[in-house]
Formats: sequence, structure tokens, C-alpha cells
Amino acid sequence: MAPPLGDIAHLGHVELLTPDLDGSLWFFTTILGLTENGRSGDSVYLRTWDDYEHHSLTLTAHTTSGIRRTALRASGEAALQRRVEALRQAGLPGRWVEDEPGIGKLYVTQDPDGHEEALYWESEWYQAPDELRPGLKNQPQAKPVQGVGVRRLDHVNFLAADVASNAAFTHEVLGARPTEQIVLDSGRTAAQWLTFTNKSYDIVYTEDWSGAHGRLHHVAFATDSREDILRAADLCLDNGVHIETGPHKHAIQQTFFLYVYEPGGNRVELCNPLTRLVLAPDWPLVTWTEAERAKGQAWGLKTIASFHTHGTPPVD
Repeated sequence: MAPPLGDIAHLGHVELLTPDLDGSLWFFTTILGLTENGRSGDSVYLRTWDDYEHHSLTLTAHTTSGIRRTALRASGEAALQRRVEALRQAGLPGRWVEDEPGIGKLYVTQDPDGHEEALYWESEWYQAPDELRPGLKNQPQAKPVQGVGVRRLDHVNFLAADVASNAAFTHEVLGARPTEQIVLDSGRTAAQWLTFTNKSYDIVYTEDWSGAHGRLHHVAFATDSREDILRAADLCLDNGVHIETGPHKHAIQQTFFLYVYEPGGNRVELCNPLTRLVLAPDWPLVTWTEAERAKGQAWGLKTIASFHTHGTPPVD
């Protein structure tokens, strides 16, 4: 039986690997408008302006691209311990570490596909320096004066060899609830969207056609408005950032979107899902068929072929 919703409070932050640290840093700061908040070794810590924690994104220099860690904040120490015990009872490996600034101990484990996930409770609240102090006291940081000015990290879409088992892990062990899914004519689940909050989704699993494990489809950052996404498209066009698809509107979850590749090769989505919340405690899982998905996105844009083939790290 799945635990009640609430032990995981929200998606905290992610760590992306990049073979082009300078290029990735330029993209996330100059184009998206994140703020640098410290460095350690080969890693740079960045934050969105409306995040209350030390960092929203870690960029780490590496030989290839991909995602190393996805961190989920628990709703309290007792909730953290409940999820750790559930992971142990499920027979999944885990270890305690303290290796991130502004964050206390993290319990590092992995999903069935091999993606590293870390659960934590202790977190340092961000205090903006004078030059970033906001005009309103209920805002962590002043809005950026450059780039898109993304508001927060919104969701992570993992590629997985077996969507169903990974979605079941996220539901039954971590306590997320599924909101929408794609089921093929064969009966195989091709993708599933899950939420820990009243957002429509925080974590997504999409079938990896390569059969590889532990890869990333994309990370997504939320904007204040659709117009911000149109601005992002112009900024990317003007600055040579590869636009994969969009701007357009998804049929699933109805998110207004733009997909681009940051210089390190990772796919990044700019999204505006802020108007759609799942408030019903008995929300029914919405299932999309193969025929329905063949129609494309909400307004008819066909899904681009690279959406099914590009993931990081790349595979032969």
C-alpha cells in the first residue's frame, strides 16, 4: 500500500553533469537568470530567485553529460526516517552523506533504473546579500535583471528502461501519486507523471528506447508567464542555443513549453504550468492511448523525433 501523500515535501534540487562547465554556467546564469551561490571543487551551486534554499541546481564538470543526483526534501525529520525505513524494507541500497553546502545529512539511494536520489530534511534558509535583497520581505531574493528569470526548478523527467517499475517505486516507496500516463496498445506503460504536492507533476518517467539505464530526458524550470517562454525562445535564437521544439502547449498536463539543449548537451525545458494544480485528493489517473498521442501536442504540433532519441549521457 502506498504511503499517504506528504512525507516528501517537494523536489529540492538536482545535480547536472556537463563536459562544458563554462558554457553550461553561461546558459543557466545569462540565459535563464540563475544566481551563483558558491563553488566546491568541480561544482558550481546555482539558485532560482524564488527558491528558499541554498541551491536549486548544481553544475559539475565531467567527461559527459547527464544527471547525477535528484534531491527531495522531506516534510520533517520523522517523515524522512519513515521514507528511509521504507527504502530499507524494499531492499534498496542507501547511505547517509553530508556533502552539499546548506544541506544537512542526505540519505542517498537510487530508483530501480539506477538514478541517484537523495532524501533530506535539514536545510539552510537562504539569506540574500545586500545586492540581491528583494523589495518585499516574503521573497527570498530580488528578481534577476538578466535572462529569462526562471522562478523555480519545476520537475525532472527521467529516462527508464522500465517505466512501470520506476513509477511504482516512486508511488509505493516515496509516496508520490500518479496523475497522468501513456499506455501503448501492447499494454506497456510508456510514460507516467507523478506528484508529491498539489502541482500536477514533480517526477516523470519516460521509456528509454535505447534500453540504457540511469539517463536523463530533461530538467524543467518554471517561468512566471507564457510570455517569459516566448522571450526565452528569442534569447536562445539570438545566442545560438539549440531549440529542439516549441514554444507550444502539451496535451498531457497542458504545460506551455520550450525545449532547448544547454551547451553541455542536457535537455532543458522552460515551462509554465503554474495555473494547473491537482487539488482533488481522489484525482483519477488519466490514461492516454497510443492513438491519442499520435495526434501530437495540444494544438497539433507533432512530437519531434529527437524527443524519443536524445537523452544524456548519450549512448551509441
